[in-house]
Amino acid sequence: MKGGVVKNQPDVTKRVHWIFALFLFFAVAILVRFGTLQLSGVHIGGARGAGALSGDEGGIARERGEIFLQDRFGVLTPLAMNKDFYTVTADSRHVTDKEHTARSLSEILTVPEDVVLSKLSKENDPYEILATKVTSEVADQIMKLAFDGIHLEVNRGRYYPYQSMASHVAGFLGMRASGPTGQYGLEGFYDDELEGGGGVAKLILSIDPNVQFKIEESLRGVIEKWEATGGSVIVMSPATGKILAMANYPDFNPNEYAKSEDPAVFISSSVSSQFELGSVFKPIVMAIGVNENVVTPETTYEDMGQVNISGYTIRNFDGKAHGVKTMTEVLESSLNTGLVFVQQKIPKEIMRTYIAQFGFGAKTDIDLQGEAKGDINNLRKDKDLEFATAAFGQGISITPMQMITAFSALANKGVLMRPAVVDKKVLRDGRESLLEPTAVRQVVTPETANALTKMLVSTVENGYDKAKINGYFVAGKTGTAEIADQATGKYFADETLHTFVGYAPAYHPLFSVLIKIDKPKGVRFASSSLAPVFSEMMSYLLTYYETPPDFK
Repeated sequence: MKGGVVKNQPDVTKRVHWIFALFLFFAVAILVRFGTLQLSGVHIGGARGAGALSGDEGGIARERGEIFLQDRFGVLTPLAMNKDFYTVTADSRHVTDKEHTARSLSEILTVPEDVVLSKLSKENDPYEILATKVTSEVADQIMKLAFDGIHLEVNRGRYYPYQSMASHVAGFLGMRASGPTGQYGLEGFYDDELEGGGGVAKLILSIDPNVQFKIEESLRGVIEKWEATGGSVIVMSPATGKILAMANYPDFNPNEYAKSEDPAVFISSSVSSQFELGSVFKPIVMAIGVNENVVTPETTYEDMGQVNISGYTIRNFDGKAHGVKTMTEVLESSLNTGLVFVQQKIPKEIMRTYIAQFGFGAKTDIDLQGEAKGDINNLRKDKDLEFATAAFGQGISITPMQMITAFSALANKGVLMRPAVVDKKVLRDGRESLLEPTAVRQVVTPETANALTKMLVSTVENGYDKAKINGYFVAGKTGTAEIADQATGKYFADETLHTFVGYAPAYHPLFSVLIKIDKPKGVRFASSSLAPVFSEMMSYLLTYYETPPDFK
């Protein structure tokens, strides 16, 4: 018995080796076939497959870095991400029932039926594109129909889940001759770092999606109410310069940027457009006067209703004389002549230096593409009239981002902060790079900033009843600026810009808000059009961030 076992062992071993070799052959064949199917795309009942997945030859391409919004609890949601999309194509040679196929695809793809049918009806056409950037949900519907001659090609692309929300913050990934390129907003500013060869896997923003949604809703509402042509809102943390929300209207959908008829819609008016914003500039000039000790909040002058300079007459907005007024009352009543009174006490070189120190005439260096630097060239001429008109915000052009940054310096004990949208970067090696708040300079003393805050609180209390918020002290100022013709320089009284800038809680500020609308109809002053909107937005912020009230 024992000898018999030894004699049969070589035959058994040989048989096992053959079975293992056969199994290995079939396993390799299955793996090769699986890989081929993976690379050939999705095939629906027709004769040909789709194109290959994109990637670097000899390896897998690194994807573009993604962009995330961040709420007050640190929860992240994607603003710009990478996602699989599908291209729907047809091989007319294999489409059997063209009318039925066209009708069904038209409903799914929301493409006119006659357009689809014309493509399916082309004779001997092996490759006709029916739709691009089709989502996986829509692709699933098409696959279930299993139409002969209809194919799906998978492609990796950029996707913006919030559609038009925060579109000017995001920008978009466009196509140029050199390939996909980030354009406008964050996509443009951080293009080199976000691209596959760059070092950033994620940008995490200071922008809160809940705040962003609220301000966009409110902005659209006020624009519709007053039939304005456009507008902007910026929400900033004055202590850090971090942008909590930023919106502009008109906006656009980054997923379908090519459908926008006017490329101007891609430009963020908050950072890339400059305006004469009018009376919101008055607190800046008043702060210069207080800091230079040429006036105090209690200093008085007699308002005669107008002042003559270099052969020109400057009047108050209402054309009236208001008599003896303090500097606080000048801001409360927004008296042009009062600001000219202050300006004339400040040497021109000193005023010019302060205005530059507040950040006007230079970029804020916010991390968004396409920032404008404004235009304060009139102040280089040393002419009395130019300095007088600049005192109440006329004759110089500034951006909304410059304005809220300068105003926030008054809220921040006189310290100007660099505005920023990105809170931190997550690098491809897993390390995190936190972007710390950057103090640019001390523009005025803390004492001056506190004095201006008190004056601006009084301005809201005694001038803008609709801007008040129960339980909180609010600092703010309106601006109603006539729009000048670019060719002639003539101002049109019936075309204005309305602006409101303010911060709260006034004596320990957490939020600064700027609202601007363009060419509103049926309302004369920003105190009527925007004060209620400011109150609504600021009330939301104070509630959302659970801010304790100043008083009951």
